[in-house]
Amino acid sequence: MQLLYIFDPLCGWCYGTSPVVQRLADEFAGRVSVTVLSGGMITGDETGPIRQMWPYIQQASQQVAQVTGVEFGEAFRQLGAAGEYHLDSEPPSRALMVFKQLDPLEREAAFAHALQRAHFVDGQDLNDPSTYAGLAKEFSLDPAEFLRWWHNDASRQATQHEFGVVQRLGVQGYPTLVLAHGSQGYVLARGYQPYEQMKEGLEQLLQMISAEATQ
Repeated sequence: MQLLYIFDPLCGWCYGTSPVVQRLADEFAGRVSVTVLSGGMITGDETGPIRQMWPYIQQASQQVAQVTGVEFGEAFRQLGAAGEYHLDSEPPSRALMVFKQLDPLEREAAFAHALQRAHFVDGQDLNDPSTYAGLAKEFSLDPAEFLRWWHNDASRQATQHEFGVVQRLGVQGYPTLVLAHGSQGYVLARGYQPYEQMKEGLEQLLQMISAEATQ
């Protein structure tokens, strides 16, 4: 039983949802494993300086903070206001891909949130390798080994493959949560939901699948 958390590192609503997913991963450990998939929200021709999107991002981040309770830091606001930061989902998605390869403890939901906090609170550059050296250290991984993997072409290809997987799943927006059981997929949430609502929905899905299995 696998809970697929389909997100993008640059998605504000995903930043609001990641703590909820982390709690679910902790509470349902042993019953459900959580897999985080990056969708590639801003890639290819859509990448560019943040100034083009900043008015929208500013407005959306205020709404995300009000609804979900997550914090957007002054350093992030300064980064956006300066207008030079290059928006590109691929480098942070590749960092998550590397983390999934190197971490033996199934902490990808925690890493996904740490990645977003580095950006949305601390205003760190998600295109800069030093950001990932710091995050690797935070999760007790070897920073030099992490960066070797991050710079590797195989990691780039694996990240593009994951974007393709999400596309084939027909995901319309981020975040999306799907409970996968065998070849079946059950949508748990499209968009943000508070923890209690998400937990209740997951319990209901698990009970339904369990009942179907006994018929």
